[in-house]
Amino acid sequence: MPRDTRRITREDIMDLGTYETIRPEKREEAILRKRFRRVSVGPHVTVTFENWDSMWLQVQEMLRIEKGGDEQLVDELAAYNPMIPDGRELTCTLMFEIDDPALRARVLGSLGGVEDYIYLTVAGERIAGQPEDDVERSRADGKASSVHFLHFRFTDAQVAAWRSGEGQAMFGIDHPNYGHIALIGEDMRRELARDFA
Repeated sequence: MPRDTRRITREDIMDLGTYETIRPEKREEAILRKRFRRVSVGPHVTVTFENWDSMWLQVQEMLRIEKGGDEQLVDELAAYNPMIPDGRELTCTLMFEIDDPALRARVLGSLGGVEDYIYLTVAGERIAGQPEDDVERSRADGKASSVHFLHFRFTDAQVAAWRSGEGQAMFGIDHPNYGHIALIGEDMRRELARDFA
């Protein structure tokens, strides 16, 4: 099973014609899967925990949209493979979703460095989010990006605690200008436990 390798390879990617025939089904699967992999944190943040399937779909969709062929595929694999959990971590895409442009500018303008204030807790232990190091997520002027890619690396004991279902699991942001916590329910916790080796 290709998912076991925790990498997407050229061999895993369908040609565009074949992909078009299964695209509606795959998109429906993704919507269903997100029910157990997505959480809202405060009024403006949506977090989606990634896995092999979500990254495979993203690569296929990017190839479908841009039609860049083999050259594009190399770039897409380099961009999305790092977000597949490696068996010792959870990964996520965090988005500040604010429709109003003026409010968006004001909120993001007050959240510089927010990537350093994002964490998970399980059974009372804090696991700091580590930003994907592909680009800076806060600008020199103090404005935060609306999208962040994060890794949460677990110890063996933390994996065991997560899998046990005991204690609370939470996603938190404790930036001085955006302090919110969301509980991670049992169904989501069971689903995300599949990301560990």
